Amino acid sequence: MTAKNTLKTLAGLISCLGALAATPALAQEQVLNLYSARHYQTDEALFSNFTKATGVKINIVSADDAGILQRLKSEGAASPADVILLVDAARLWFAETNDLFAPVKSSYLEQRIPAQLRGKDAGQGSEWFGYSTRARVVVYNKLKVKREDVDSYAKLADPKLKGQFCSRSGSHPYNLSLFGSYLEHAGPAATEAWLKGLVANQARDPKGGDTDQIKATASGECGVALSNTYYIARMMRSNKPDERAAMEQVGVVFPNQQSWGTHVNVAGGAMARHAKNRVAAVKFLEYLATDDAQRYFADGNNEYPAVSAVKISNPALDTLGTFKQELIPLSAVGQNTPKVQQMLDRAGYK
Repeated sequence: MTAKNTLKTLAGLISCLGALAATPALAQEQVLNLYSARHYQTDEALFSNFTKATGVKINIVSADDAGILQRLKSEGAASPADVILLVDAARLWFAETNDLFAPVKSSYLEQRIPAQLRGKDAGQGSEWFGYSTRARVVVYNKLKVKREDVDSYAKLADPKLKGQFCSRSGSHPYNLSLFGSYLEHAGPAATEAWLKGLVANQARDPKGGDTDQIKATASGECGVALSNTYYIARMMRSNKPDERAAMEQVGVVFPNQQSWGTHVNVAGGAMARHAKNRVAAVKFLEYLATDDAQRYFADGNNEYPAVSAVKISNPALDTLGTFKQELIPLSAVGQNTPKVQQMLDRAGYK
């Protein structure tokens, strides 16, 4: 081998080694580690569409909200998480106040997501973004209860409904957020009195999920109950005859249409405090606010899109109709959670 050929060979080896050295960094940019509390199988298509569009592979860790938050706290700076998806404002607030999120500055997200559906912004960007909403509504047995007697949250504590009210646990995040909203609107004294009234009206101890409340109301075990709208829409669209039959027995009310509006909660996302793949994380968070992704939340899981301008075609949500929703910041709802929990303890709301 001549000296000239030897130099060419060495140059080629150096070039190959350089390419190999760059490969891990390139691969890292094409990976997103997602911790998700969204337990909906339909989300798989949402995530795969992002990968098809961007080439970024998503590694998913699934758990409930509490499990994800505990894992993030335990992992600390060693956490591989890039993006966190949670399904309740109270949980998003908890993560925010425990410094588990990194702020994201994105003009696209600020344009698309309403201010009341975003976390705090101290000039560095918002801590979290709500991508879909679900209203906390009243379902009632049409043979046992009159619609006008349950058209506000306050009326659920009226003594005329004694022995009729059902709900899941008062400490479940869906209820904690509703109660935190009520506290923000009505103040401490009125809220605590209201919670005691709900306990006095209970048909049974709180148990089960929202679907269980709907079915118990349809059967007549309960006269009135609370549910998120996507459970109602899911039963309306169900291929199970008993679930569709149950929906024929109940009416649905969007409460407080003559005052502050119906309480809405969110499923939201944020970049993890110690995210390693930040470019991919922001790209994914922005993707969730696109028209296609927003329509998917409505079509795939019967949620309302956070971007109000997005037109959806969901027969169940169309049947439920439009409604006036409250406009208080959901961060304020989250901040009320500790106070509400103390009230629940005093009221004996299990």
